[in-house]
Amino acid sequence: MHIDLTDIIPAAIVVAIMLLVGLPVHEFSHALAAFRLGDGTAKMFGRLTLNPIAHFDPVGGTLLALTFIGSAATGGAIGFGWAKPTPVNPLNLEGGRRGEAIVAAAGPLSNLVLAAAGAIPLRYLYANPQLILDMPLLEQVLWLFVQINLLLMLFNLIPVPPLDGSKVMFAFMDRRTEYQIRPLLEQYGLIILIILILPILPGGSILGRIIIPILNAFTSLLVGV
Repeated sequence: MHIDLTDIIPAAIVVAIMLLVGLPVHEFSHALAAFRLGDGTAKMFGRLTLNPIAHFDPVGGTLLALTFIGSAATGGAIGFGWAKPTPVNPLNLEGGRRGEAIVAAAGPLSNLVLAAAGAIPLRYLYANPQLILDMPLLEQVLWLFVQINLLLMLFNLIPVPPLDGSKVMFAFMDRRTEYQIRPLLEQYGLIILIILILPILPGGSILGRIIIPILNAFTSLLVGV
């Protein structure tokens, strides 16, 4: 299999940016939202910070590097990983389940903000094609940065525990339905995610079939291509 360094180098740069900036911003957003809503647990554990060391998870960070760089090496731009989960005590949050949903949504929304921030200079490059010829690495890095942030946003919004989207979903359920569904999903959530991620369909996974069209739509909206 031919591996093109021109694909690996920008992917490696983006992974480094995500480990140093993207994932810390995601977890800091959870911590800040929780603190503003009355829960100081994350602050007590030193997580109300943008210091990447405080949020780094060796397994999640390594998996992000392997999957994203490996995907880029084969012409794709798919990967997933995680930082150290931010500790939150829902009992301290104002607004009950609504507060828990706000804290959960803060992380994925921060990835959307980062994607939009990367899309601004990328749009400028696409409006000036000569700049792309002069700075092809910059264009590749910005493109992958937008892609990985949108991908992490969409992945985290999947309504399956332990992902953020599950807490948002539970907030919109009546109490009786939540009490019936939540324990079941929390028990089998990881199994469900593994099934969604595994390439059991022709040409890919169930999750890929769902996320890729949405990812392309968001990319088109932000970047304009």
